[in-house]
Amino acid sequence: MLHNWIKIFIYHLKQNKLFSFLNVLGLSIGIAGLIFATLYWNDEHSYDAWNPNNENVYQVFNQMGPQKVVWASNSVPFGLTCKATIPEIESICFFQKSYSGGLLKYQSKKLIIKKAVISDEEFFNIFPFPIVKGAKTAILKEKNSVAISEATSKLLFKEEDPIGKSVNFENEFYTVKAVYKILKPSAVEPDYVFNGLIKERDLESWGDYNYGLMIKVKKEISIAVVLKKMEQVVFENRTQKNAKESGKTVAQFIKENGESKIILDQLKTARLHGTKSSIGSNFPEGQGNLQLVYIMMGLSILILVLSIVNYINLATASAIKRAKEVGVRKVVGASKSSIILQFIFETAIVVCFSVILALAIVELTLPFYNDFLNKDLTLNGSEFYLQIVLIFILVIIFAGIFPAIYISKFETLKVLKGDFSRSKSGIWMRNSMLVFQFSIAAFFIIGALIVYQQVSYMSDKDLGFSGDQIIRIRFRYDDWETKLKKYETTKQELLKISGVQEVSTFEGSFGDGTNSTSGFTHNGIFVQGHNVNMDFGFLDMMKIKIVQGRDLSPEFASDTVSNMLMNETCVRLLNLKKPINTIITSGWANENGDLKFKIVGVVKDFNISGLKNKIPPMIFVNLKTLGWSNFSFVYVKVTPDNLKGTLSELETYWNKNINQDYPFEYEFIDKTFAKTYLEQLKQKNLFFILNLIVIVIAIFGLFALASFSMERRLKEIAIRKTLGAETNTLLKELSKQYVFFCLAGFLIGIFPAYFLLQKWLEDFAFRIDIPFFPFAVALVSLLFLTLVIVLAKAYQVTKMDILKYLKYE
Repeated sequence: MLHNWIKIFIYHLKQNKLFSFLNVLGLSIGIAGLIFATLYWNDEHSYDAWNPNNENVYQVFNQMGPQKVVWASNSVPFGLTCKATIPEIESICFFQKSYSGGLLKYQSKKLIIKKAVISDEEFFNIFPFPIVKGAKTAILKEKNSVAISEATSKLLFKEEDPIGKSVNFENEFYTVKAVYKILKPSAVEPDYVFNGLIKERDLESWGDYNYGLMIKVKKEISIAVVLKKMEQVVFENRTQKNAKESGKTVAQFIKENGESKIILDQLKTARLHGTKSSIGSNFPEGQGNLQLVYIMMGLSILILVLSIVNYINLATASAIKRAKEVGVRKVVGASKSSIILQFIFETAIVVCFSVILALAIVELTLPFYNDFLNKDLTLNGSEFYLQIVLIFILVIIFAGIFPAIYISKFETLKVLKGDFSRSKSGIWMRNSMLVFQFSIAAFFIIGALIVYQQVSYMSDKDLGFSGDQIIRIRFRYDDWETKLKKYETTKQELLKISGVQEVSTFEGSFGDGTNSTSGFTHNGIFVQGHNVNMDFGFLDMMKIKIVQGRDLSPEFASDTVSNMLMNETCVRLLNLKKPINTIITSGWANENGDLKFKIVGVVKDFNISGLKNKIPPMIFVNLKTLGWSNFSFVYVKVTPDNLKGTLSELETYWNKNINQDYPFEYEFIDKTFAKTYLEQLKQKNLFFILNLIVIVIAIFGLFALASFSMERRLKEIAIRKTLGAETNTLLKELSKQYVFFCLAGFLIGIFPAYFLLQKWLEDFAFRIDIPFFPFAVALVSLLFLTLVIVLAKAYQVTKMDILKYLKYE
């Protein structure tokens, strides 16, 4: 029996090459899309799955102030007090939330490290990477101890045993205590972990939120209990004390300054479901994009469903040609179940070919997909193989059963006499599936256009600054006084280079925001200000406007002591009607108490951290005002003339006089800021690719149903032509129902498209309003597509040989 089924399948494969090709191609495209989405889903949901502590480890966030700013940073006294007073906490770990980079030296060997993590001694208690060599416990207990990854060890030490060796990192010596193996994916994947994070001054400062904090709670402990106790620590040591020092009741203090709250994110779910910090990153490896995960999985499932619907339409369209075969088999004794099993078997073979082709498509395009997502995904893993088997079974079930039952229900006598008509319910089912295809196609066209318009809006929007012909160059110095002196010397020397117009700097980065923030209260209003320590002339170089007052200038000695600027958002939040000359008690302090500043100018709002974020309140002071600054780049404006020569001279000077051990690194500001909407640009490209796929599959489905419908009406068309019907009349009659299906599908598709894209746009602080244009384009496109395909097929049918269909009548 199986042998006969295979022979019959091969025969019909040869007889219906086009339909067979469309079946396999359509399903393989849908399955390939789902495989891509599954690989991404698996990777994002597997972060820290290797970590046995992932259910007991939590990252600590602080929500502060009336604006409810969320920080992934904490003060050292807070963490130490929680550890000492809350018995449910087993251990705590302070760590640097972003990677440090630097030069690692061993004897004459040098290695540029990009993934160094500064932590305290508890790091490997929280992230227990397997130890390959060296100490198994208390790895970072000793001061200036370091652990290095297995890959880094091989690069630096080759076959030499690294344990006990002294290495130099950023001009400080560390002793290698252990070699570990990195397990991926993880929230932290460091090449180098060293102890040297907490400074003496951190131990008493409750107000300095400098470090990330992880806590490990004991097993089977209610995290709600731990959270309540941690909030009590904040209340007693911050809120009550600050209220008392300000001479106010606790209720008054909270009303003015907002209530401090603790948020705990479980490591197991932090990658995708964790709290998003308002300032800075959560983990060195960043946070996943849950929205993109859902978008990719949802769209891929939609495309697979579309492919299955398309297959069903193609299968039922070709069923007419096999109706007599089914009738004959029934006459010779074939049961209904036997016929159903045969056609499901044929579907299984088609799906098998489709899965193989889909895997080939994925394997060939996976490098581009990895580049698109900045991943390193591969086609392996027991979980993935099980998912492929599940996809295979589900596609067979949904794609095979309906056509098999449909074909098995042909009535023997009717099909043997040439009557292949089916029930109205069957016709309704096929038409509904076509409408469904049109709905999905409308959704994708509308979505692609709206995403394109939002990305174009972000690309073209006036950002409030101009990064044209301005580059930023990495400037590596740790000591503040050395950094400032070196910067001033460097600035003068760079201005001597032909093609260099201006040189300046500030503490922060366009696209990433500022490096520091501090809260202050004025007239009972609390503001969490983003601090901008900047050189004179920085705003002018970036073409950032002053809307009131003046810019900071070297002509005024007080501009390096007690004068400041505010942006429009900060002025608005403080409700300052006449901000110029207003005295503000800032969030900065020295040994004499909080520093006071006079506002001498108001800066026009500009976007510094991307268009998904609102413009924060910002405070501007000169580099020398506070006696410290964490600026990491020098900003240089160059002329477009002989740009290559200017950059060459800059590189020569830099390599000779600045950070000689490091490569010359520069980047144009425009490109730096463009990275803030790189994710949306990828989504635009994703929608474009999926849109093409959906349209191709929709064409397959439309072609199938049009073929099916018209082949059923061949005798009717022959009779109409015999009675004198003109070709134009026949074309209109044959195509009008498809125009109706197109309109119905479009009307159904616009509602989910509008709702879901409205939700997508809500993530942007600066966004477009959904316009009418994408809906009009989608409708016109679908109508055009429908008419071209249907009229082409209808025209072919009207040119048939009339006698062929009437000779038996």
